[in-house]
Amino acid sequence: MLNVRMLDKKFSAAGQLTPEDIAEAARRGFKAIINNRPDGEGGPEQPTSDENRKAAEAAGMDYHYLPMTPQNLDSELLEAFRKAVEEGPGPVLAHCKSGARSAALWALVETAHNRRDIDEVLKQAAKEGYDLSGMRPVFEKFVAAHNA
Repeated sequence: MLNVRMLDKKFSAAGQLTPEDIAEAARRGFKAIINNRPDGEGGPEQPTSDENRKAAEAAGMDYHYLPMTPQNLDSELLEAFRKAVEEGPGPVLAHCKSGARSAALWALVETAHNRRDIDEVLKQAAKEGYDLSGMRPVFEKFVAAHNA
């Protein structure tokens, strides 16, 4: 079942998607999928990025595999995510296990690149069920680095 949380007009987040969920997302009007979950993280029942890429392509959607872990959260990943959301077709549906990593990447783009207030973005994410307040130091670090 597709449980989508809309963070703004062009971006929504969700938990793990199956190929069937991707087809449903296309029917709902999404134009692109961003997969932020590393392959194999959820065991053999987790669809692979290749399986989901094929489903997205069959539905006429763009597909971006941008897995996020604490070890690879850097400016390169953030820029690739930003480009997928802001320069590609939308609306965009990003997913990971719960949607929280995808929401965090969206929030990092909003604060570091688009210069929105951290508190405002955290409140917006919280309204959709994503408590990102524990990541405030990460947001502050990226904002400082991006605006240096």
